[in-house]
Amino acid sequence: MRSIRYSTKFKKNLELMIRRGKDVETIKVVIAALAEGRMLDRKYKDHALTGNFVGFRDCHIEPDWILIYRIEDEILYLEKTGTHSDLFR
Repeated sequence: MRSIRYSTKFKKNLELMIRRGKDVETIKVVIAALAEGRMLDRKYKDHALTGNFVGFRDCHIEPDWILIYRIEDEILYLEKTGTHSDLFR
């Protein structure tokens, strides 16, 4: 199982999403799957990012709730989470 590192930005983003009424259990399921090395279901639209985010991946927790992460040396780095407009301004 991969160890998990949470960026300060991710923690703040997650607090905001919770204040917006999002269910934290939804993202916990995805994080657990990534930490265990399992492939995500197609509904999460997991894909590599380009441009300023080369080396990162994103997946859709919900249609407009995104998780940006990277995996390096068996460590899952959770970088950011939020809506498209929050993350890609």
